[in-house]
Amino acid sequence: MIKYPNQFEKAIAAFDALNEQDPNKEEVAGQLIAKEVLYAQRMSKSLLSFFPTASETLQLAARCQHLCRWEIPRKDYPTGRKGYHLWRTKLKELHAEKAGRVLANVGYDQEVIDRVQFLVLKKQLKKDAETQALEDVICLVFLEFYFEPFAAKHTEEKVIDILRKTWRKMSEAGQAAALQLPLSKDAITIVGKALSV
Repeated sequence: MIKYPNQFEKAIAAFDALNEQDPNKEEVAGQLIAKEVLYAQRMSKSLLSFFPTASETLQLAARCQHLCRWEIPRKDYPTGRKGYHLWRTKLKELHAEKAGRVLANVGYDQEVIDRVQFLVLKKQLKKDAETQALEDVICLVFLEFYFEPFAAKHTEEKVIDILRKTWRKMSEAGQAAALQLPLSKDAITIVGKALSV
């Protein structure tokens, strides 16, 4: 339920306006769309499909999950696992900081801002139900829209490793939802291999 409709609509519009500045584009139905606008829309849609009773703060967190992501490129950090995790940490901090500013500007109180930032920072994963729901939706969006392009660029061994890590992050409900996604035959085959061990 949306308690603050005016602030909510303004926040969503402000998140999307920031993401419109993404120089990276994707073509959908013949139209070029800013990559992070498209991602944010997919997050919102997937969240309400998976968790139709999502709170206002969870809906806000889903929409700003990748807010201005392009501002911190992966190439600016060392290769390898350590560099990757440092990059991801800096991204979460960026998203939370920018989201906080947007939410304050549209009139949300500090309690709402703190909660959205808590979720965006993925605090208490596996312990906090909303953090877990957000992680489930992130994984579902990855599997439905980004997994196959990712798989095409990497070895099967790496893809299986990523799938297993993704699966471990998800709740049982998230895993069940993942198995209902409209994946291609090739994707279903490799998912089957990943989950068979």
